[in-house]
Amino acid sequence: MNQYDFVVVGSGPAGRRAAIQAAKLEKKVLVIERGSRVGGVSVHTGTIPSKTLRETALNLSGWRERGFYGRAYRVKKEISAEDLRRRLLITLDHEVDVLEHQFSRNRVAQLRGEAKFIDANTLEVTKDDGEVLHVTATAILLSVGTKPFRPPHIPFDGVSIIDSDEILEIKELPRSMIVIGAGVIGIEYATIFSALDTTVTIVEPRDTMLDFIDKEIVEDFCYQLRDRNMKLIFGQTVEKVEKDAAGKCRVTLRNGRVLQAEMVLFAAGRVGATGNLNLEACGLEADNRGRLKVDPATFQTSVPNIYAAGDVVGFPSLASTSMEQGRIAARHAVGAPTSEPPQFFPYGIYAVPEISTCGLTEEEVQQRGIPYECGIAHFRETSRGHIMGLDSGLLKMIFSLKTRRLLGVHIVGEGATELVHIGQAVLNLKGTVEYFVENTFNYPTLAEGYKIAGLDAWNRMGELKAPAPIA
Repeated sequence: MNQYDFVVVGSGPAGRRAAIQAAKLEKKVLVIERGSRVGGVSVHTGTIPSKTLRETALNLSGWRERGFYGRAYRVKKEISAEDLRRRLLITLDHEVDVLEHQFSRNRVAQLRGEAKFIDANTLEVTKDDGEVLHVTATAILLSVGTKPFRPPHIPFDGVSIIDSDEILEIKELPRSMIVIGAGVIGIEYATIFSALDTTVTIVEPRDTMLDFIDKEIVEDFCYQLRDRNMKLIFGQTVEKVEKDAAGKCRVTLRNGRVLQAEMVLFAAGRVGATGNLNLEACGLEADNRGRLKVDPATFQTSVPNIYAAGDVVGFPSLASTSMEQGRIAARHAVGAPTSEPPQFFPYGIYAVPEISTCGLTEEEVQQRGIPYECGIAHFRETSRGHIMGLDSGLLKMIFSLKTRRLLGVHIVGEGATELVHIGQAVLNLKGTVEYFVENTFNYPTLAEGYKIAGLDAWNRMGELKAPAPIA
């Protein structure tokens, strides 16, 4: 009864997609989840909660309408942590219900408990009631996700000095906050709380942030943050975090500067949740951040029948890419044909404003020595932007001068994570600047920015451009 074709440890995006794919291929599948409910980090502490929090904050604060009605405009005058949590719980219940139904209709078995390896084909599962079961499988996928990195010199108390999981449980909205770490998670939460009128300071030890994003987009993003009085401190490490007699948090930087706020959010990295898997029993070893090394084409580890996918394998650590990784891993594990993932995938940062990107950055194009030209559109140039009251937002496209093909699309502003998919399609289909110049976009829409940016690039190409479109 405990013999399966395919066992998945973890029910996050990679795990659930892998389990359902294997089940559709008529394999006997089991998902082992140590949490009280399925969904993994993505549903309970990561992707869905942070995006729900963002949408709730923007709606209740009236953020999107302030361009018309002024910065004092509010939909709800007094916003509490309970207001944010109420919508979050409704969303999470829905996500769990959908996932449970998917498993049920695809006949995916589930087991609640903590799994660890006995050997490469056998897992020992300790259930919540203490019962111990042994499960064997022809192939195993590890999709255990990550957990916040918690260095010993940070005195976490779960109340005013917290990590990115604990922020969902806060009892009151702070009037001031220091965010340590300007990675994706830190930036998302920092800008969300800034939209709620919390005074936010970001501390980042590197001289820049979001290095994988096009530099021009990051510069525009930083300008927008500073314009609303967010403090960005780069190139400084945190030496000490403490609470004073009045209960205020004090953060001492390497240069001696002391910052003070009601709350400190430490969001400087995450580690793979592999510590309890007893990896040595199956012949695997995680790196110093708990991540597993895999073949990027199949997501197979160095042990042939064991696969890993999702955040536990490292960058890009996106729910969207994790799902595709899980699907590919499952197909390869059960002997079904697989295909290479698309060369370019969209990356979304759900900050306020959003950032989304697909393809090569301008810096990467320069490093490859590709002659290129860029086209820019500002959202304020579009009629839809005026209707929405937008005074910021930028869409940038990069084209090859030799082939005129689109090389990259980069967006910062309202709706960026939706708009990027137009550029993604053209990019992966090897489209050229003429697509944007010659095609019609709905009017008025923000997507019209693609035509504006396309015309901008086409005009800048000068004599190197293709003949003008026929009128």
